[in-house]
Amino acid sequence: MARRILNRKDLRADYDAAERRKQDGEEENGVGEETESEEEGDLESEEEPAGEEEPEVEEEKPKKRKPAAKATRAKPRSRAAKVVRMKVLWGVFNNSNQRVAVFDYPQRQLAHEHAAKLSTDKKSTFFVQPVKEPIEEKKEA
Repeated sequence: MARRILNRKDLRADYDAAERRKQDGEEENGVGEETESEEEGDLESEEEPAGEEEPEVEEEKPKKRKPAAKATRAKPRSRAAKVVRMKVLWGVFNNSNQRVAVFDYPQRQLAHEHAAKLSTDKKSTFFVQPVKEPIEEKKEA
């Protein structure tokens, strides 16, 4: 079963053509009515101003849509995140994940020895884990 696809442009063109024919028919009838009223008597045509009928015809015409103007707003620039340099340290932690001691990166063996010593002294578990901290840069004054 093939699905029918409608060509919207053709449908719109047919609709616009029908509207134009309808308006043309009304304008011809309107002109004919004015001439009949003028033939019947000049007094009736003077009472009815011709300017009132023209706006009615203009209101019935389909308004053409203009293509929407593209908004050319400047996109807000997001600030680049400040790059923070980090250093790796060895941290000795207890079972509650509280940092007990901190050692520089080359001193890994000392950190493991300290964790073993605390485990034997306090009879609880201590472990060593790498920790990243921002490097504090010294600013010259």
